[in-house]
Amino acid sequence: MLDPMKQHGVFSWNELMTSDIDGAKAFYSKLFGWTLEDVKPGEMDYTLAKIDDQQVGGMMQKPPEMAEMPSSWGAYVTVNDVEESRNLAESLGAKIVVEPTDIPGIGRFCVIVDPQGAALSLITYVDKPMT
Repeated sequence: MLDPMKQHGVFSWNELMTSDIDGAKAFYSKLFGWTLEDVKPGEMDYTLAKIDDQQVGGMMQKPPEMAEMPSSWGAYVTVNDVEESRNLAESLGAKIVVEPTDIPGIGRFCVIVDPQGAALSLITYVDKPMT
């Protein structure tokens, strides 16, 4: 089986950014039977969603600068090199919404909007998983 966090071009993570993290935790844990684990990668609070011991996604409170954005799920695709993929995406007509940024202990990501208007996060992971 492929490790989605190491395979270029594979969807590897889904993440909810919400205005009501407590409500989201209650809803999704009951809906899917997820076990939730609060972690603190770097300076932010984050919640891992798990089935058994398998991480299946994450949730976080929207930061203040995104207050006007509706709560939404976002997808991440693993890439070998975030900067290289960012540049290629831009050359193919994508807009860069978030420039390559480090997530301490996780990896480096950026957010693009494709020429059709869909947002997508690209990420290169460090070798260790989030815990």
